[in-house]
Amino acid sequence: MKAYIFPGQGAQFTGMGLDLYENSLLAQGLFEQANQILGFPITDIMFEGTAEQLKETKVTQPAIFLHSVILAKTLGANFKPEMVAGHSLGEFSALVANGVLSFEDGLKLVSKRAMAMQKACEAQESTMAAVLGLEDVVVEEICENIDGVVVAANYNCPGQLVISGETSAIDKACEVLKGKGAKRALKLPVGGAFHSPLMEPAREELAAAINNTTFNEPICPVYQNVVAKAVDNADEIKENLIAQLTAPVRWTQTIQQMIADGGTEFIEVGPGKVLQGLMRKIDRNVATSGVVV
Repeated sequence: MKAYIFPGQGAQFTGMGLDLYENSLLAQGLFEQANQILGFPITDIMFEGTAEQLKETKVTQPAIFLHSVILAKTLGANFKPEMVAGHSLGEFSALVANGVLSFEDGLKLVSKRAMAMQKACEAQESTMAAVLGLEDVVVEEICENIDGVVVAANYNCPGQLVISGETSAIDKACEVLKGKGAKRALKLPVGGAFHSPLMEPAREELAAAINNTTFNEPICPVYQNVVAKAVDNADEIKENLIAQLTAPVRWTQTIQQMIADGGTEFIEVGPGKVLQGLMRKIDRNVATSGVVV
């Protein structure tokens, strides 16, 4: 079975999407529509902006979503997903790709999500850290025994787990993790504690927007971050999407389940090759590629 996977925050790069815009009238139209929906010329920042400008949350999330979704749409009749998944933000791209959300509604939700997350980040000093070389269960146990909020947030691939929480608790956890043999326990240059309880205000804000948006029945199953299994019911998809902001991204488990359910070819749709790299660490025997414009 053919699986399409969509990247999340961190995949952005200067000039992203310009080749699409220059080579496809369909892409041009969608990018111009996006500028109207967002109320600012995001294409200017994507095509010509600095890395610093692209890092702004209100820009990053819609930019990655647009690159992924428009790239998928330019494939036309060749785009025939049998299963889809997206890493964190990428789940919104996956839901447009499998017909659950319209392009416009998907973009509006992503923009709302970015703003809500930014607000939650500013409310409390928090961060994330990448932990390499320890088993998940060891990292989880250490997090549970640290004072303050610190949780496992992204299960990216075996031996690579991102933790999220209050800055002081993250600092302490990194110290303990290194003492337990972690190859690295390094804070990430992010705005705050994504996929942790500290995102609760953002979750509530996004929930209201999601509940006011039409979700269609999908054309193929979406494997969602929160449950790491196939979901094909619109109401369940909504619930999981709302829960996603404060729950961990179970990417390793998601990909393993997709393979178990018959996924044989995984195609990354969007900027960069982050997910292709993770795929090789999860199961290097599975065919992995990206979409070429």
